[in-house]
Amino acid sequence: MATSPELSRVIGLMKAIRAKPPADIHEARTVLDQAFAEFKPSSDVTVFEIDAGAVPCQWITAPDTPQDRLIIYFHGGAYAACSPTTHQDLIGRLSRASGAAALGVDYRLAPEHLFPAAVDDSIAAYNWALSHGFEPSNIVLAGDSAGGGLVLSVLLAARDSGIDLPAAGVCFSPWVDLECSGASMATNDHLDDFIKYGGLSARAESYLGGADPKHPWASALYADLRGLPPLLVHVGSAETLLDDSTRLVASAERAGVDITFKIWEDMVHVWQAFASILPEGQESIEEAGAFIRKKLA
Repeated sequence: MATSPELSRVIGLMKAIRAKPPADIHEARTVLDQAFAEFKPSSDVTVFEIDAGAVPCQWITAPDTPQDRLIIYFHGGAYAACSPTTHQDLIGRLSRASGAAALGVDYRLAPEHLFPAAVDDSIAAYNWALSHGFEPSNIVLAGDSAGGGLVLSVLLAARDSGIDLPAAGVCFSPWVDLECSGASMATNDHLDDFIKYGGLSARAESYLGGADPKHPWASALYADLRGLPPLLVHVGSAETLLDDSTRLVASAERAGVDITFKIWEDMVHVWQAFASILPEGQESIEEAGAFIRKKLA
């Protein structure tokens, strides 16, 4: 694995996060909040709180952005941590790259709120956008890690409920198999300094609370993906979750879904979050932004 100075710095940050195992989920949340506090959005990005269908959200928008084009963004954090605040820089950069406003969804977290609470909140935010004048053709769903899984969950729920689907979905390093059964969980373990099988499977169990990990709203890998809108999936070659993306893409292709897929050499889990110090992070965001611009044209 080749590492640039910038990538080495990101890996160092990830190792520092994992250096001292947290005593509980509250401490884990604090550690992640503090780690991502370094990555603040540009001063010209507008951020304010908004209530979307009784779901707390943040409006995170680059300047001179049309307000009729919307990204609904679902943050990562294994369904247990993080928030739109931890992801403000990533979301703001995606707003700028895509020329669309962005709504970061502060969905309920496990273990206080079990599956499908996060899905319910995410669907509610999408329905709020539809009821407030946003055309489905002017909406794109986006997310990273668990949030990438929520992109698929909302698309599946909307399709099955007869709700008009958005223009597209964007998934960065999506977690779409809560059984954690991908071969890369083992084969990439020595490369991934952030996502490990033991911790991830524990988070899956905590979120599911006894629910079936193969439920399509929990693990889109096991869903029938027919009829979904175009998807963009970016994943790093050094991720333990690599096979979540490769298997998802194969399933989507079999279902006839229009897929734009790229494996980024040597990149780590959700490297887009480090775009301020990692050039490949900004490059991935720019590619996703171009995809969104095309789908919202």
